[in-house]
Amino acid sequence: MTPIRIAQWGAGHGHAEGKLGALLGCADVEFCGVLEPDAARRAALDRPGSTFHGVRWLTDAAQILEDPTIVAVASEGRNDESLAQTAAIVRGGKHVWYDKPAGDDWTGWQEVVTEARARKLLLQMGYMFRYHEGFSRIAAWIRAGVLGDIFSVRAHMSTSISLEARRVIARHSGGIFYDLAGHMLDQIVWALGRPTEVTAFFRQDGANVPDFADNTLGVLQYPRSLAFIDIAAMEPPPMARRFEVYGSRGSAIMEPFEPAGPIRLCLTEQFGEYAAGPQSIPVRTQTRQELYALELRAFLAMLRGEQPPDRPLEHDLMVQETLLRLTGQIE
Repeated sequence: MTPIRIAQWGAGHGHAEGKLGALLGCADVEFCGVLEPDAARRAALDRPGSTFHGVRWLTDAAQILEDPTIVAVASEGRNDESLAQTAAIVRGGKHVWYDKPAGDDWTGWQEVVTEARARKLLLQMGYMFRYHEGFSRIAAWIRAGVLGDIFSVRAHMSTSISLEARRVIARHSGGIFYDLAGHMLDQIVWALGRPTEVTAFFRQDGANVPDFADNTLGVLQYPRSLAFIDIAAMEPPPMARRFEVYGSRGSAIMEPFEPAGPIRLCLTEQFGEYAAGPQSIPVRTQTRQELYALELRAFLAMLRGEQPPDRPLEHDLMVQETLLRLTGQIE
């Protein structure tokens, strides 16, 4: 099978090195280089021990956009760079593996999606937990009715980041919530759809970086359920990342979800292979790099027409709309 020629645009995203590793390690990809016009960033990254060390660097967008042999591009700029980069990639007629979230400009993101549709281009968002065995199991249970009518979802995805990372993220409304909540919204919106109302609480309770929300909570209201996402920037590692779903027929609790622990599934009555009562469902531990590789494998299969997109663009629009509603950037 002929490898697909793919380039990477940007190196400032938190997942950029991991996605580069996935591209370099995939036999079905002919990697064409990393576009990073910032010389200081190139120098900082191209060091021994880094995945970027010795990579082919590109310095002009034309090296990607005007090369008809490059089929797709991984969009890996900083969160304040990536939407403009993705827009240029789509205008250039390339498929995009786009790392989250989809920018601060709601109208701009809608325009990118509209153009991608018109050009019949694949626009795959980089939400790696779509390929996480635990989240996949819980999503399947919800959609199959195993847990009954869902009335509550709770997601905890805190982290611990440096002062420099805080300063970079502080330019976005919502701070750490803007940076990370999309992962949990991707799961919750897939399960419950568009929330009718959203409310956010953004506080600064950690290190003193001006205007950086580092202790945050988002509440999503649905006609018959509530969802809660809490994210802080100063939780001591190892983080107790946790995902909980409660329904009329039972509950599913995964803690931690990175690395994955077994799911505590508790049902009021037997459902298929699952017994009534509490039970522990083992989940295969997947490294972050394994998840990136699964993302890429799915992206390549979609490019070859071997499978449909894992999420429709309508879903990706709804996830970003919900994030921007919560961070106060749209009504």
